[in-house]
Amino acid sequence: MIAVVDYGGGNLGSLISALERRAARFVVTSDPEEVARAEAAILPGDGAFGATMEALRERGLDRAVMATIEAGRPFLGICVGMQLLYEGSNEFGDHAGLGAFRGKVERFTSAPRVPHMGWNKLEILRDHPFVRGLGPDSYAYFLHSYRAAIDADTLAACEHGDRFAAIAARDNVMATQFHPEKSQATGARLLDNFIGLCAC
Repeated sequence: MIAVVDYGGGNLGSLISALERRAARFVVTSDPEEVARAEAAILPGDGAFGATMEALRERGLDRAVMATIEAGRPFLGICVGMQLLYEGSNEFGDHAGLGAFRGKVERFTSAPRVPHMGWNKLEILRDHPFVRGLGPDSYAYFLHSYRAAIDADTLAACEHGDRFAAIAARDNVMATQFHPEKSQATGARLLDNFIGLCAC
């Protein structure tokens, strides 16, 4: 069973529909115990880093997320859910993140416009089961003003003035800066890959 983490925000509707189309076994929950004991978890996200992190803490979901990660179960962070997996962000002040990935999420500095909104081509940097099947002409739909730098955990990069991490993974933790459930064929492949890794 996949736990979709409900912290009172995030874009749950389209994600739920995408999981239902795949006949995935999942539950939408704000119960930290249910998240911590799930076979896998997804942290969706919309909104500001600090407010989202605070919403998780208020519900004890930050500890539940880390329990899932530390237990080695498949975990997927989406959009702000990806950003929260880094050590911190300077969005509207300095905020600490969950620290599953190294580095800090920062605002675009060289972008032609902010937010970054629209379809962009992904540059696959290394192989990983999560990105298996994505070709050189894979596109995803983005809407964000802050981004993580490219590092050893980056699976795919994108460019919008700055080059940034579009997909990241370390061990059992995977993340996308874009919403896969809104990214047509590319997103469908990623969700199928994640569900396959869950074996749920």
